[in-house]
Amino acid sequence: MVSRRIGRDAGGKRKFLAIIDGTPECGRAASYAAHRAKASGGGAVLLFVIEPGDFQHWLGVEKIMRAEAAEEAGTKLAKVADELREKVGIEPETVVREGKIVEEIHALIEADREIAILVLASGDASEGPGPLVSSVAGKGAAFPIPVTIVPATLTDEDIASLC
Repeated sequence: MVSRRIGRDAGGKRKFLAIIDGTPECGRAASYAAHRAKASGGGAVLLFVIEPGDFQHWLGVEKIMRAEAAEEAGTKLAKVADELREKVGIEPETVVREGKIVEEIHALIEADREIAILVLASGDASEGPGPLVSSVAGKGAAFPIPVTIVPATLTDEDIASLC
């Protein structure tokens, strides 16, 4: 059970959480989250999760790989945040976590009680809707807050008009 959300009535602001994972569709989710946050006076949170399976090496190599992964995560988040500042005019929060992606999404939702909506974007590839949307459809990944799934085919103009 997730903690009760802190809504606007209690002095909080509704935050929209988008996952940055390097997939082409994650930019659509970030754009939608930022536009919705701006339109509603809320905030946008961008999360990058470093998967733990990448660090099964000797201690020295593991430290270097962790540092490189953290640097890459920061670079990807900064790029998306810069685009949102420029195009939407909002200052997103950025968060880097290490662990299993679904567990870390749950943990962040629990830790930040202003996060009220998880925004994902579906992929437009023939293989399926994308890894995150597929995980949400799985039985063990139910999230305790509403999930908005943005079609990958929406343009920035489409997203702005919807928000």
